[in-house]
Amino acid sequence: MAETVLKMVRDMSKARDLGADVVEIRLDYLKVFNSNQDLKTLIKESPMPTLFTYRPKWEGGQYDGDEKHRLDVLRLAMELGADYIDVEFQAAHEFIDSIDGKKPEKLKVIVSSHNYQDTPSVEDLGDLVARIQATGADIVRITTTALDITDVARIFQLSVHSHVPVIALAMGERGLISRILCAKFGGYFTSGTLHSEIVSVPGEPTIKDILDVYNFRLIRPCTKMFGVIGKPVSHSRSPLLYNEGFKSVGFDGVYLHLLVDDIANFLHTYSSTDFSGFSVGIPHKEDALKCCDEVDPIAKSIGAVNCIVRRPTDGKLFGLNTDYFGSISAIEDGLRGSHDKSNIIGSPLAGRLFVIMGAGGAGKALAYGAKQKGARIIIANRKYDRARKLAAEVGGDALSLADLANFRPEDGAILANSTSVGMQPNIDETPIPKHALRSYSLVFDAVYNPRMTRLLSEAAESGVTVVCGVEMLIGQAYEQFERFTGLPAPKELFRKVMDNCL
Repeated sequence: MAETVLKMVRDMSKARDLGADVVEIRLDYLKVFNSNQDLKTLIKESPMPTLFTYRPKWEGGQYDGDEKHRLDVLRLAMELGADYIDVEFQAAHEFIDSIDGKKPEKLKVIVSSHNYQDTPSVEDLGDLVARIQATGADIVRITTTALDITDVARIFQLSVHSHVPVIALAMGERGLISRILCAKFGGYFTSGTLHSEIVSVPGEPTIKDILDVYNFRLIRPCTKMFGVIGKPVSHSRSPLLYNEGFKSVGFDGVYLHLLVDDIANFLHTYSSTDFSGFSVGIPHKEDALKCCDEVDPIAKSIGAVNCIVRRPTDGKLFGLNTDYFGSISAIEDGLRGSHDKSNIIGSPLAGRLFVIMGAGGAGKALAYGAKQKGARIIIANRKYDRARKLAAEVGGDALSLADLANFRPEDGAILANSTSVGMQPNIDETPIPKHALRSYSLVFDAVYNPRMTRLLSEAAESGVTVVCGVEMLIGQAYEQFERFTGLPAPKELFRKVMDNCL
């Protein structure tokens, strides 16, 4: 999309260089448009096959002029050598009748329908496909709105069972998986944008992300699906990490961002063994445990699951918690490095005071892990009752988060943040004032985007050793990768990927 023909020509070359196969040219975005001259230029200068769209306002586009002129322009594009023409379902009969006997052999007519409210039932979608096909469409294009990620299951059913070429995609962040997994479920093509800030429909990923983050060209009908479940989830670097790992070991899988509102509903809807495993993030870790058929004893003790593996033999869900390993080992390494005690036998956490901010799933993992290493636990939480409950479980003490600002710990104490405070986009937030940090020996933040949160920056400025969430992410990812694939994790690659993207 661009406002001038010159910018469109430049953008077409950029899209080609990024790996696009077809360029969709949105004529309705042009501020000045000389149809005969500009169409000739666009077709001649395009380095790829062209798809022309002249979307009217009544279908979500920008064109607000005479309808006859709009269809005349699309016919002219056809005559001048366009490869694809997109015409809206409402105008399809008139347009296709008008080109009867004149349509070039190479031209494909895409008849499209956009639903900006919701995703209809499977029956209604099937009926819509039949009505679009009856117009004489070569390709059916249906775009809906995903109000919940489970809505996309109906899009997948439509793609799999359609007897005509179909482009079926769902808008919005909850619909992202439709744009990646269409390669698995038989979609004709997907769409991506050059820049994340310029999209034709809500939730459209960039070409670079489609090809380089999600390895779109490697996805086949037998590809196994994995992903990170969270709300929010778009900040997660896990898809880049795992997809690079899958590619490096030749594993046929794809790992996605999964914006989930109700994890039980999600797991019930996507119950096929092709949906093989999930990392579980905030705020679903405790609910995830209830959804599993079997739970690792450590995860059961923690009361939270951050990894779910679907057993291929019977589809049963097995839950475990790798946060325990990742966070505690990262903190131990930080203590050993800061005090040069690598030769000491046992954990450097033994006997130390370990203060945890947050009493959710990540907080429980930290509390359980620190207790196992011999630390003494204090839980600080916004809701004091939750802090007291977790503290009782691990034999520790409780504080309200507000009281932590004036708490004076003993020498050598550890402070660990397990909340989402300070996570992108709220990078100016911190769970505790700077003046309260100087009393600690080490500060750990489970947030990894940004790498240096405000909490860690202020702790470092106060002369305190800091450990960032990236170290936890890498540590817990090793085990999850091996659980998902049955193969050794490419550890050096994981660290390189995280260093590059953060």
